[in-house]
Amino acid sequence: MPRMRVEVASRFRHADGTDRVRESLRWFRGNVVSAASVVIILFVVCTALLAPLVSGQEPTTQNLSMRLQPPGLLPGGDPAHPLGTDHLGRDVWSRLVYGSRISLLVALASVVGGGVLGISLGLVSGYFGRFTDTVIMALVDAMLAMPFVLLAVAVVTVIGGGMLNTVMVLIMTGWVVYARVVRSVVLSVREREFVLAARAVGADSLRIISAHIFPNTVNEIVVIVALQVAEMIIAEAALSFMGLGIQPPMPSWGNMIADGRGYITSAWWVVTLPGVAITITVLAINFFGDWLRRKLDPRSRRVVGF
Repeated sequence: MPRMRVEVASRFRHADGTDRVRESLRWFRGNVVSAASVVIILFVVCTALLAPLVSGQEPTTQNLSMRLQPPGLLPGGDPAHPLGTDHLGRDVWSRLVYGSRISLLVALASVVGGGVLGISLGLVSGYFGRFTDTVIMALVDAMLAMPFVLLAVAVVTVIGGGMLNTVMVLIMTGWVVYARVVRSVVLSVREREFVLAARAVGADSLRIISAHIFPNTVNEIVVIVALQVAEMIIAEAALSFMGLGIQPPMPSWGNMIADGRGYITSAWWVVTLPGVAITITVLAINFFGDWLRRKLDPRSRRVVGF
């Protein structure tokens, strides 16, 4: 029996004697903010995925007899509406839950689309350089010089609002970050010995970029993705608030704030709760992205005990 215990215990230890359990716990290094951020992100994602189960009501169902009901725990509130109702009697909690689904879907689609476009252009620009680099960077500078709101208004005026068009607008404005960062990394990687060796043995450009250069940009890309999700959530909310993004009756955090701004003095929960949801979610993603950046940056790694 003692021998069996030793064998079982050895399975949970690395060669250096560090417990796997302790090493997994050390992943957060006692950072309460990072742990709380992960919990918040998981909560938002789970509620978005399980929206029909956790919402309790349809987000578009109107009941004018129940309009502007306060949250259930406040005087005059109805327990059936834990976060109250809006000016059309729609359940605020249900709209927040379904709004999180819309916000996350738009943000993730925008990040994926912008990432694919920006990473591809950044790899091409940094590797080939010369005229290709000049043209792509000129396009990047032109996009950065154009105000986001002006571009959004112009695009929506031409093609109209809606979820798909919102994603297209966010992709058009989000790809430049990937392109600039990836290009800067490629400029330093392309002259390293392993890339020169690949050229010497006759590897073509596509092989060198995909097998040798792109893997060295993954750390930077992961950090950008984490931070861009938060930025895209804010951008989608801003567009929806201005009536340029998600169109009613489909709920989003941005158009919920727009609907409730006229009732901020009489029914504060209608406009405050979506604003709080945006703030907490964006802060959690930003804290997580900053923590991820420090974890992936070898220059900022420190040995910290429990």
